[in-house]
Amino acid sequence: MTSSPRSITVLGSTGSIGCSTIDLLLAEPERFQVRALVGGRNVALLAEQARALHAEVAVINDESLLDTLRTALKGSGVKAAAGRNAVIEAAAMEADWTMAAITGAAGLEPTLAATRNGHAIALANKEALVSAGDVMLREVAAAEATLLPVDSEHNAIFQSLTGSPVESIEKIILTASGGPFRCATLETMREATPEHALKHPTWSMGAKITIDSASMANKGLEVIEAARIFGLSNEQIDVLVHPQSAVHGLVQFRDGSLIAQLGAPDMRVPIANTLAWPDRMQTNAPRLDLAVLSRLDFEAPDEVRFPALRLAREALVAGGASPTIFSAANEIAVEAFLDRRIGFLGISDTIAYAMEQLGSPSLDTLDDVLHWDAEARRVAGIFVARERSNSLKGAEHLHA
Repeated sequence: MTSSPRSITVLGSTGSIGCSTIDLLLAEPERFQVRALVGGRNVALLAEQARALHAEVAVINDESLLDTLRTALKGSGVKAAAGRNAVIEAAAMEADWTMAAITGAAGLEPTLAATRNGHAIALANKEALVSAGDVMLREVAAAEATLLPVDSEHNAIFQSLTGSPVESIEKIILTASGGPFRCATLETMREATPEHALKHPTWSMGAKITIDSASMANKGLEVIEAARIFGLSNEQIDVLVHPQSAVHGLVQFRDGSLIAQLGAPDMRVPIANTLAWPDRMQTNAPRLDLAVLSRLDFEAPDEVRFPALRLAREALVAGGASPTIFSAANEIAVEAFLDRRIGFLGISDTIAYAMEQLGSPSLDTLDDVLHWDAEARRVAGIFVARERSNSLKGAEHLHA
């Protein structure tokens, strides 16, 4: 890495990815100058991060928490701001490297604002490429920005390519842990509670992405994202279930070579790869001991028990707003499941309903993205409400 401090902005600093990023920045503070930290609602953590890293500005998304943030930052010299406009303004601040880790559609505009600076964007927000793929890629090209994938699977592909041209790729393979329901029956999954689904066997992540992993919607989103990042077709992207979560991605080249990236299931590894790129930096992530691990297992995913993966592929092939609809409907479904308004299998049912109702409309602008995102949420909400009503009626009948 260069001797002069690298200017940094972290969008989503209080989330799982954001906290891992902060951990790396704190390990070598002399190498980084933090411009902005953006958090959701956790004022105490945001203020602690901003003080520790001497950030120029700390922004909380919830405008009602501005006074609380100002109080927490009093005497630190860190400027406090709040609200949607402040988030976008912070994202637009000139920075050499921006971590885009605001989850969901809420991260779209801030990520695009950061991209327009023409510097490095470490992309942890899947929706930026899933929901607004063509729009995002046009902005990246126009600004001559550098897109660095943070998802462990895409970062593994990025590392495995080692500068090889896309034309040399035969296919890529994304691995999936299989989540907590890898060996579960459909009946078990039908009765699963949020507590069951949140018990991920290998990764420690936020609630949304953990549920996505359990349903394999996460892997579906990653298939779409990989197609955007690497310019590949659906047929060139395979998925393998790999319960050890040691191999994160593989590239099959046209000469028959298969190159993989391995590492402990710790997000600090791919984040560090993008933070130091094109160099490398020290991390305290656990080292992978292959002798202790002793075996690596792989199996094909079961799209009968995990239909979200199939639906994502259908969305990718259909194009237009279909991936936007998939992503937005999934967000609504996951939220409903965590609130116990639908069952676990209702997640993929909600996505399928929204995709069937809305089809594959064209999508050219950010306004189009936001429109179809809102429509998908509305339609998914109708399905969730209907399912909830039917469930309550069934319960009343049983107790009558």
